[in-house]
Amino acid sequence: MSTTVIDPVQLTASDRCDACGARAYVRVELESGSLLFCGHHANQHLDKLSSTAKHIHDERSLLSEESAS
Repeated sequence: MSTTVIDPVQLTASDRCDACGARAYVRVELESGSLLFCGHHANQHLDKLSSTAKHIHDERSLLSEESAS
């Protein structure tokens, strides 16, 4: 079996949190598909999902950059 590693595509303002609809800053890739989370819901769920996630793309650092500008 071969594995292809791809660079994750950055999240945009049109990517929305699956839990509340706010802008998504985290994408969690699972065997069954992907989930998008805002910073708040990522903080709530990442600990539980990290053990089963294939990949986590986390852009929460952008939150502090956006609030500084």
